[in-house]
Amino acid sequence: MAETSYDLIVLGSGPGGYVAAIRAAQLGLKTAIVERELLGGICLNWGCIPTKALLRSAEVYHYMQHAGAYGLKAAEISADLDAVVKRSRGVASQLNKGVTGLMKKHKIAVHMGTGKLTAPGKLEVTGDKGVETLTAKNIIVATGARARDLPFAPADGKRIWTYRHALVPTEMPKKLLVIGSGAIGIEFASFYSDMGADVTVVEMLDRLVPVEDADVSTFLEKQLKKQGMTIMTGAGVEELKATAGGVSAKIKAKDGKVESAEFSHAIVAIGIVPNTENIGLEALGVKTTKGHIDTDAMCRTNVAGLWAIGDVTAPPWLAHKAMHEAVIAAEAIAGGHPHAMDVRNIPGCTYCRPQIASVGLTEAKAKELGYEVRVGNFPFIGNGKAIALGEAEGFTKTVFDAKTGELLGAHMIGAEVTEQIQGYTIGKTAELVEDDFIGTVFPHPTLSETMHEGVLSAYGRPLHI
Repeated sequence: MAETSYDLIVLGSGPGGYVAAIRAAQLGLKTAIVERELLGGICLNWGCIPTKALLRSAEVYHYMQHAGAYGLKAAEISADLDAVVKRSRGVASQLNKGVTGLMKKHKIAVHMGTGKLTAPGKLEVTGDKGVETLTAKNIIVATGARARDLPFAPADGKRIWTYRHALVPTEMPKKLLVIGSGAIGIEFASFYSDMGADVTVVEMLDRLVPVEDADVSTFLEKQLKKQGMTIMTGAGVEELKATAGGVSAKIKAKDGKVESAEFSHAIVAIGIVPNTENIGLEALGVKTTKGHIDTDAMCRTNVAGLWAIGDVTAPPWLAHKAMHEAVIAAEAIAGGHPHAMDVRNIPGCTYCRPQIASVGLTEAKAKELGYEVRVGNFPFIGNGKAIALGEAEGFTKTVFDAKTGELLGAHMIGAEVTEQIQGYTIGKTAELVEDDFIGTVFPHPTLSETMHEGVLSAYGRPLHI
C-alpha cells in the first residue's frame, strides 16, 4: 500500500480542524485534512450555524406577531416549518461550500473517509478510495463530540430527538419536553416556543443555564415563564418512552414527587460524548479523562507529535475555543511561540430570547476563590437604544477585583449581547482595569452603553439609573 507523506495531518474538519489546516498551510506546511462526513464538521453543518438560522426565523416571526408594538399592522401571520428548515439547511450548505473553497485556496489535501491512528505519525483512512495510508511528523486530532443519550431512552429521531433531529423536524411539536438547560437545550426551547410549541424545560440542577451567573439564571427563568414556558429546576426525568403518538415521561420534581406527563416530542440535551472511540488512541497510549484527550496549554498530548483540539479535549466545549486552539497548535508545530490558551478569557454565548453572553468568573466563583469584589449591575431599561428597539428587558453585570481593578467577569442578558461581550473579552485579554473601561468613549445611542454603565455601576458612578 502506497503512503502519502505530509508535514501535518488533521483528523476532523470542524471549526478546530479546518482552521488548523488553514493556519498550517499559511505557515508553509504541507497539510492534509481527513473528514468522514462533511467539511465544516458538526458546528457548521449541524450545530452553531444552522441553529442560528432557525433562531433568526423565530425572531422575525416573533416580531411579526408583535408588529402592533411598533405601530405596524401585519395580518394572517403564519409559519412554514418546512421553509424555515430549508433556509437553515441552505445556510449550512453555503458555508460547507465555503470551507471546501478554502481547502482548495490553501492547497490542503482533503481525504474523505474514516481515519484511524495506526502508529506514531501514521494514519489509515478508509473511504471511497479504499484504504489510504498517510504519514506526517505531526497529527492533530479534532474529531469533536456527539450528543449524549439518556441511557434508558436513546434518541429514535421520531419522538425522542437530539439536537440533530431537532434541526430537521418533519413536524411541528405541539407539546415539547426539553431535557437539559445548557446552551443547546435552552436555544431549542426558545426556538420551538417562539414557533408556537408548548415547551417544558427540565433541568437537574437548581437553576437554568447553570454555568452562568446566578443573577442571569434568575432573570432568564422569569423571562421564559413570561413567554409561556414551563420551567422545572432541581428536577429529573426518570422515565421516557416513545409511543405511537408522542412521548410519555415520569418527572421527579424538586419536592420529590414523581408525576407522569405526556408530550408530542422530547429533545435530550444533557451533554456530549467525545469522539475518541476507534481512532487508535488506546494503542498509542494517549491519556484521556472521561474520554476527553488530555493536552497541555499548547494542545500537545502525552504522545510526541500528536496534538488534540476542540470538543475532543477538555471544556469549555465551544467552537471558538476550538478555533483558537487550532491556531495555537498550528503555530507551535510550525516552530512558533504562540500564547497559551487561557480559558478565563473565553466568552460564552447562548442565542435564546433574551440572549446571554458572559466571560470570566461569576460573582459566586470570584468570592469562592477569595477575591474581594466590586459588582456593577445596569438594567437595559436605563438605555435609550434598548427602549427604542422595544428590547428593554435585560442587564449588564460586571465583577471587578476590589483591590486591583481587574475585570474578573462580565455577564449580560438582553438584546444582541452576544455581539457586545467581545468588548469585555478584549478588555480581559489585554488586562485592562476599571479606569480603562470608564475612560473609554462608547457611542450613543447604542446597546454597548450598558457595558460602560455596568462598569460605572461597580464603582458607584452610574449615570442613567
